[in-house]
Amino acid sequence: MAVLGITLSLLGLMYFAYRGMNVLLLAPLMALFATLWHTDTPLLATITQVYMPALGGYVVKYLPIFLLGSLFGKLMSSSGAAESIAQKVSSTLGSRHAILAVIMSCAILTYGGVSLFVVAFCMEPLARSLFKEANFSQRYIPGAIAAGAFTFTMTALPGTPSIQNAIPMPYFGTDAFAAPILGIIGGLVMGGLGLWWLKRRTVKGQSKGLVFEQSSESQNKNNKTLPGFLLSITPLLVVFVLNFIFSRYLFPALDASYLSTSLYGNTSLDKVIGTWALVAALAIGVVALLALHFKHLENPMEKINQGTLDCMLPLFNTASEVGYGQVIATLSSFVVIKGLILGLFPSNPLISEAVAVNVLAGITGSASGGLSIALEALGASYLEMANSMGISPELLHRVASMSCGGFDTLPHNGAVITLLAICKSDHKRSYFDIFMVAVTFPVVATAVVITLGSLFGSF
Repeated sequence: MAVLGITLSLLGLMYFAYRGMNVLLLAPLMALFATLWHTDTPLLATITQVYMPALGGYVVKYLPIFLLGSLFGKLMSSSGAAESIAQKVSSTLGSRHAILAVIMSCAILTYGGVSLFVVAFCMEPLARSLFKEANFSQRYIPGAIAAGAFTFTMTALPGTPSIQNAIPMPYFGTDAFAAPILGIIGGLVMGGLGLWWLKRRTVKGQSKGLVFEQSSESQNKNNKTLPGFLLSITPLLVVFVLNFIFSRYLFPALDASYLSTSLYGNTSLDKVIGTWALVAALAIGVVALLALHFKHLENPMEKINQGTLDCMLPLFNTASEVGYGQVIATLSSFVVIKGLILGLFPSNPLISEAVAVNVLAGITGSASGGLSIALEALGASYLEMANSMGISPELLHRVASMSCGGFDTLPHNGAVITLLAICKSDHKRSYFDIFMVAVTFPVVATAVVITLGSLFGSF
C-alpha cells in the first residue's frame, strides 16, 4: 500500500502540474501525501529535515549557473544580439530552406546559452516570415522551433551550458564535454531526423492544401537597430571556448588540495571542476556581452536586474522537485521501487538510467526536474554499477542528460504550452510534430548512444 501512495503522489504531481498548479506548492504537498502512507515516517520532520535541506542544497549547488545563464540570455535578447544571429542565419539559408533556417537559428542561440523561452519569442516572427515565403502552414512552426531549441543543443552536444548538461556533473565527476563524440552523434540523429520529418510534413501538407494562412499573420514591427552578426555571436563563442579551456586544461592543473578540508565541503576537484568551468565561462561571457553591446541596451541596469530575477522561479521550481525526490527516496517503500528500477536491466545501468530519467521527466513534465530526482535517488547506485562494469562516468553523464530530453516534452510540459501560445497554435494542430521531434527522436538518439557506448565505450 505504501508503494501505491508513492505512485499516486507521482500521478498527482503530473496531473496538477498539467492543470497549472505551481510546483513550489505542489511538490511539498505531494511529498506529504506520499509520506502519509508510511506510518513510520513523521510528517513535519520530513518537510523540515528532508525536503527543505534537499531544496536548499540544490539552490546552493546550481544558483550561479541559473543566475548567470538567465542574465546572459536576457542580455542577448535585450541587446538584439539573439535576433541578429537568427536573422543572419535565416537570410543566408532563405525560404527554400525555411525549416533548416529555423532549426539552425534556434540551435545556435540555445547552444550559446540563450533561454529556450527567449529563443521562442525571438524566432516566432522570423519563422512566420520564412514560412510565408515558402508557403508552409503555420501549424508546423512550433515543431521547427522545438526541433532546434528543445533537443540536441539542450542535452546532447558537448559543452552546452544548459542546466540539463550541468546537473549530472557533480554526481559523476564529469564536465560539460562528457563523451563528446557520442554526444555529437546523438545530436546529429536528433537534428537529422527532426529536419527530415518536418520537411516531409510541410511538403505533404502543401499537397493537401495546408499552406500559409494570410489572415492569421502577425504584424510584428520592430525598427530597432540590431548589432552586427559577428559582434552578436562573439559572446556565445566566448562561453563555449572558455568552458572547454577551463574544464579540460586550466582548472585541472590547479592545486585544489584545500577542497578536502571541512571548510570546503570535504570534496575533490573532479567533483566541482565542471561547475567551476561553466560558471567562470558564463561570467566572462556576460562581461563580454556588456562590453560589446552596452550601447544597444536600453536601461542596462534594469535589464541586469530583470535577468537575475528571472532565474528564481525556474531555479526554485526545479529545487522543489528535487526536494520531493529526496523525500520519496527516503521513504521505506522506495527500496522496493528502487529495486524494480535497478532490476529492469541489471546487466546494463545505461538502459536502467535512461528508463528511470525518462519516466521521472515525463511524470514531472520537466527535463531538469526529472533528471535531478533520478540522480538524487539513484545516481550513486548507477555510478557504483558502472564502475564495477568498467563503464565510463562520462557515458553515464551523456546518457542521463540525453534521457531527460525525451518524455519531458509530453503535453503537460510548461515549455510546450508556452511555445504553442507564442506561436498562436494549439495541441490539436501542432503537438504531434513537437512529439515526434522532441520526444520520439531524442529517445531514438539516446538508444543509439547507449548501443554505441555499450559496444565501444565512451568516446
